[in-house]
Amino acid sequence: MIQLLPHMRVFLYITPIDFRCGVDGLAGLCRSRIKQNPMTGAVFAFINRRKTGIKILAYDGQGFWLCYKRLSTGKFRFWPKCEKNLTAPQLQVLLYNGDPDGSRMAPDWRPVQN
Repeated sequence: MIQLLPHMRVFLYITPIDFRCGVDGLAGLCRSRIKQNPMTGAVFAFINRRKTGIKILAYDGQGFWLCYKRLSTGKFRFWPKCEKNLTAPQLQVLLYNGDPDGSRMAPDWRPVQN
């Protein structure tokens, strides 16, 4: 099972892709276009042209996970239009078709009071 943990780096490829790409095609996009090694444990998210589906590529140390979410109705409304870094909790909001910028979340790190 794959989990989105708070410390994971998330890379969004904002340009829609051809969803006929499998693991090898997406890993190639990570290397050539995002300029990241897909085997580092980061999570890579891609969207299709109609914005009805998201594919996520992740490497867990033994192999790749390729996850695909397709909406039964509607489109992903809040896919970023420019490059930006998302946190894992923001990616979870995006996967539920929410606005990651508009969601109010607790800060990633809080100082501990003595």
